[in-house]
Amino acid sequence: MTTTVTGPHREGPRQEREAPPPLPTVPAWRRRLRPYLLSVPAVAIIIGILYPFVLGVYYSFLNYAAVNPNPVWVGLRNFKAVLTAPEFWHSVQVTLVYAVSATAIETVLGIGIALLLNRSSIIGKIFEKVLILPLMIAPVIAAVIWKLMFNPQFGVLNHVLGLGSTFDWLSRDRALWSTVLVDVWIYTPFVAILVLAGVRSLPKEPFEASDVDGAGWFYMFRRLMLPMMWPYILVAVIFRLMDCLKIFDIVYVLTAGGPGNATRTLQVGAFEDSITNLNYSRGSTYMFLLWIIVFAVARYLVSVLGRAQRRAAGAEG
Repeated sequence: MTTTVTGPHREGPRQEREAPPPLPTVPAWRRRLRPYLLSVPAVAIIIGILYPFVLGVYYSFLNYAAVNPNPVWVGLRNFKAVLTAPEFWHSVQVTLVYAVSATAIETVLGIGIALLLNRSSIIGKIFEKVLILPLMIAPVIAAVIWKLMFNPQFGVLNHVLGLGSTFDWLSRDRALWSTVLVDVWIYTPFVAILVLAGVRSLPKEPFEASDVDGAGWFYMFRRLMLPMMWPYILVAVIFRLMDCLKIFDIVYVLTAGGPGNATRTLQVGAFEDSITNLNYSRGSTYMFLLWIIVFAVARYLVSVLGRAQRRAAGAEG
């Protein structure tokens, strides 16, 4: 006896779903090999970084130079010679003054520019697009442009500022600060972009509540915005300070370390010993000591950054 179902409850013929094809089996040896293959690029990069570093440290314990193609082990003799040389400590002083001055000025200007760009206006949006132009120019090219502008005879700066043809921007007394000016012009947008990203990521509720309570702009900046912005500011400071400690291209194009060693940074000193004087071991010693300075400063700033991040998250009082 056949039962026929009519009306809205009638069902059509059921279609059986086909089973999905089985996944291809991966051999066990390929599964074991896959993590090692994925780590090959990282290992290659690490080797590419560590090999020249270790080789440079090894050279600093030899007497390797162009006049001595068969170097021998001399121990700490290079370090003693460098650390007792007056020009080394002069280079340390110039490097620290340059790095601290440029980083401080760029940080202050970057924060101010970021706060101005955070206000919604047509001029701010246009300036935000123009801000990255110095970062798009290679530092060497920017230094060449500024060197032409600094020229006392036909430089545009003396003409615009009415300083005459006797004002020398790259004299012994002004060369260091002129190089700082060029560094500030190039890298202040970098700090401003990082700080601006931090400002725009801050929560709006605390500021709206403070505005309702009648708090002023400076109070909100000092009590709310600045503490929450500290991690972003410290990231910018870490990047810029480490980069300034290793500065070479801007200084060498503008002054080549002169006049009178007024701008002789540690990088310039290493270049003079290694390339100009062909004393490779002494130049490697300079670079190893510079690495120790950069590592110590970066280590300290990273610890400060960690505390600032925990404080901003409310983990510390």
